Amino acid sequence: MRFPSKVTPYENSIISKFPLFLSEISSERITPANLFKKTVNKVSDISEFIDVLDCLFVLGKVALDDEKGELFYVG
Repeated sequence: MRFPSKVTPYENSIISKFPLFLSEISSERITPANLFKKTVNKVSDISEFIDVLDCLFVLGKVALDDEKGELFYVG
């Protein structure tokens, strides 16, 4: 996980990706696979994608509907 520091600028950290992901999730329920397709050009690789989702989940901003397999905005 890359957090902002003296070595890592904010633009290259995962925190800078939060608004991009939240804008996609807040507009509609979406599966993780479809979210990856929409954000693939905004993340460096799959591990960064997972790191962003992990952080948003831990912060309580997104949740997963287990029955439908969709992410949704908790707000």
